Amino acid sequence: MTTWITVCDTCKREGWSADTHPLTDGEVLVGHVEAALEGQNDIKMRRVSCMMGCARACNVAIQGDNKLHYVLGQFTPDRDAAEAIVGYAREYETSETGQVPYRTWPQGVKGHFTSRTLPLPTDD
Repeated sequence: MTTWITVCDTCKREGWSADTHPLTDGEVLVGHVEAALEGQNDIKMRRVSCMMGCARACNVAIQGDNKLHYVLGQFTPDRDAAEAIVGYAREYETSETGQVPYRTWPQGVKGHFTSRTLPLPTDD
């Protein structure tokens, strides 16, 4: 099964200005996540315009079929954050339920979790 990292490409952290930044903070984070994912086969990334978490920019979601889904935010759009996000997604990918033991979380995702939602039911 595929694990998905969804990155909000419209996120702008406090202090962002079009006058000084040619890309949104979300677009910068997208580039770093894409680079960190090079060579990954079971983890894919997609962009979305607005995850409605503006107060906690930069926002990402980690999702997989029949697994818990997670939303994380307040990342600095840099390589370290992207590597932590992808590292967590690797742990998530190997989990049957999507729950990842805290002891295996990359340091860079700790304190960034916003919400966890249950997988959609598979029956009526």
